[in-house]
Amino acid sequence: MAEKIVLAYSGGLDTSVILKWLQVERGYDVVAFAADIGQKEELGGIPEKAKNTGAIKCLISDLREEFARDFIFPMLRAGAIYEDRYLLGTSIARPLIAKEQVKIAREEGAVALSHGATGKGNDQVRFELTFAALAPEMKVVAPWREWDLTSRTELIAFAEKYNIPIPVTAAKPYSSDRNLLHISFEGGILEDPWNEPSEDMFILSVSPEKAPDKPKIIEVGYENGNPVTVDGKKLSPYQLIDTLNAIGGENGIGRADVVENRFTGMKSRGVYETPGGTILHEARTALESITTDAEVAAIRRDIMNRYAKLVYNGFWFAPERELLQKVVDEAASAITGVVRLKLYKGNVKVLGRKAEKSLYSEKTATFEAGGDYDQADATGFIKLNALRLKIRKLLK
Repeated sequence: MAEKIVLAYSGGLDTSVILKWLQVERGYDVVAFAADIGQKEELGGIPEKAKNTGAIKCLISDLREEFARDFIFPMLRAGAIYEDRYLLGTSIARPLIAKEQVKIAREEGAVALSHGATGKGNDQVRFELTFAALAPEMKVVAPWREWDLTSRTELIAFAEKYNIPIPVTAAKPYSSDRNLLHISFEGGILEDPWNEPSEDMFILSVSPEKAPDKPKIIEVGYENGNPVTVDGKKLSPYQLIDTLNAIGGENGIGRADVVENRFTGMKSRGVYETPGGTILHEARTALESITTDAEVAAIRRDIMNRYAKLVYNGFWFAPERELLQKVVDEAASAITGVVRLKLYKGNVKVLGRKAEKSLYSEKTATFEAGGDYDQADATGFIKLNALRLKIRKLLK
């Protein structure tokens, strides 16, 4: 009887070929596993396709709420952006997929785990660091590092040999990855950073030029650092991001064309659509400005880059990420209130923010007469801060 292996399966080119390769070249009984993390119609037909390709079983886990609540929201509380541009949509999905994959492997009595990440990319690290953290006893099979298929062109030929239907062709070879937070595009024509992405590639958003001429005004409500309402309506974490994706996409929000530095050492170009995430990042930042102590906010910003790098590099289940999470969660606990935003042709503009426990004081900040700030107090403050500068100049 063949040993079982659980494959993280999307139905795309890579994992379709890998499923058959694990069966015919390695002799495994393959259990295909797909995580529903908001791909929507892309999940259609996956069980049938997996079984037709040779899987003994195909399981789909509905992880949409868990993804939003336990992975996206904690990352948003940290304000995490990788290299100032990338909102980490693919990066944050991998540890959840791998976590569920380990759970299924144990339930199915599998001895090994497999994924479709290439030997050049970040996803191999993200999957396998999670496997190591949660199931160090299990074997990992990484086909891209082991087989003799060296390009997507050869994968397409392999698929044709075994009559495997695939969603890409040699004429349109870029790949995409979709979840609740974003869609990413890479490869093919995008590998030349001079090439402009074609407009028909985008799925979640219209181009800013074709967005409505009338601005869309929305309000997002927060409790303890987490978004909870859109225009006063309370929504679950999944529903909230899904709703903002639709609103943002209609207004051309959230496109990014990024050349980033992979963990494996090379530069890579990715094109991303993150409508809801872009809105939520702007909203949280605005509310933080009136609810969070200045030095606490500075510490949160100081560690944001490190936190983002940990997520990007696959260290979600590492103790240092968990430690930083406690710090950012403490900082975010003050963020309760409402932000009013204008969405217009690809731009998100903050129109207003309010909070019951706002640290902003009109009486203190006003330029009008009165208030509770004595301007004369600034004289001594300036003298003390200027002292070292005066001494330095006198010594010269």
